[in-house]
Amino acid sequence: MGTNPSVKSSSQIAIRITEAILAKQLAPGTRLGEQQLADLFGVSRTLVREALTRLMARGIVTVSARRGWFVIEPTPEEAREAFEARRVIELGLLRQARMRPIPDEAVRQLREHIVREEAAIAGADIGARSYLLGDFHVCLCECLGNSLLSETLRDLTARTTLTAMLHQSSEQAEDSCSEHVQIVEALERGDLEQAEQLMQHHLQHVESGLNQVRSSDPLEPLRQALAPVSRDATVKTAAVTDLMSHRSNQTKRP
Repeated sequence: MGTNPSVKSSSQIAIRITEAILAKQLAPGTRLGEQQLADLFGVSRTLVREALTRLMARGIVTVSARRGWFVIEPTPEEAREAFEARRVIELGLLRQARMRPIPDEAVRQLREHIVREEAAIAGADIGARSYLLGDFHVCLCECLGNSLLSETLRDLTARTTLTAMLHQSSEQAEDSCSEHVQIVEALERGDLEQAEQLMQHHLQHVESGLNQVRSSDPLEPLRQALAPVSRDATVKTAAVTDLMSHRSNQTKRP
């Protein structure tokens, strides 16, 4: 996230930070210093604070009175809620779209987006790949004629991207792109019911790729450490202790 002289408003700063999250350039828990951001963007700290306040209201950053501003670190429960909200929005829009044909221009835009996705996957720019895979859903929302919901969806996608950075077991970028292709092909055929089913499968696939078990119980390490010792384990421990004691006594004999 480099200096951008064209950034002149708090909303533009908020957009740049959100884009950096979608590109996996800002990790969960990253500290966002007001002065550092002001220097990067060439604006006042007041403008930066306004941008961060916007992002806090949208659930993307958090603030501590003593430690400052940070990118959120979503819990598994928060991740589940974000995916649930995405399903409501995206599947609902596709269901509503059955009542009117998808414009050819919208399909063309989605096709162009797919081409950029494929190029990013073939290249080495992980940030561009991550951004485009997430932005496909925002682009689809805009193509379906709801720019208001597209902003909400962008925020939700940023939250699920942060979750992926914390818990995802593998990139699965090629799979995601392939599923995007299938969705666009269904839209091009005018098969909105199939497009909705494909989207539902896609979101489930992305969510299932997150290894949430690792963080589902924050007490798990302590729980395992303090678990009752089994009888067999106790016997084995006692036997080892006796053996070590016996060897120690042998060593001490003259």
